[in-house]
Amino acid sequence: MSLPRRLHRFLGWCLILPFCIWAFTGLVFFIKPGYQAAFSYLTVKTYPISTTIQIHPQPDWQEIKLLQSVFGVHLLVKQSDGWQQLNPQDFTVRLQPADDELQLLLKDAISVDPQRYGEQLLKTDQGYVTDTGVQIQLNWASLSLSQQGKDTELINNLYKAHYLQWTGYKSLDQAVGVLGLLLLLLTTVLGIRLLIRRR
Repeated sequence: MSLPRRLHRFLGWCLILPFCIWAFTGLVFFIKPGYQAAFSYLTVKTYPISTTIQIHPQPDWQEIKLLQSVFGVHLLVKQSDGWQQLNPQDFTVRLQPADDELQLLLKDAISVDPQRYGEQLLKTDQGYVTDTGVQIQLNWASLSLSQQGKDTELINNLYKAHYLQWTGYKSLDQAVGVLGLLLLLLTTVLGIRLLIRRR
């Protein structure tokens, strides 16, 4: 067996695992099973505003949001350094309430999809976790929520595998990616050469 043929076969065996991973994850990304639930957008549940509030915009306010939750009315203003929640009565910074009150807000939010979020919440160092294993984080300043379940984590890991982010170190992953592309290119060139020589 000639050297190019042996090298081509060796490279083919080396690339079997990456090819299988690329094919499988590519199929998942094409079909997108479970994407809708895994990346669903969780928001604070709002209600019709029940009180009249007079707002006097300040020069440094770029945007204003006024909404009502189970807590009552929320005034959100965007400044150059980001969002901030203010008391609608005196426009002072509205401090984050106690954990019991926050759980009331979050339970009201997750009530829209009990199949995914369940009904109970547990406080953790990272935020909150539901009895179905979904992690929820609250940004009080912008009154925004984010959610991540085991399905979200699985899809994110498949994404990393597809793009050769295997080690967790950016520079090393980039080196592995470049090496993989070079091996693929070399395998293709050798295959074309063997095909031409056979003719």
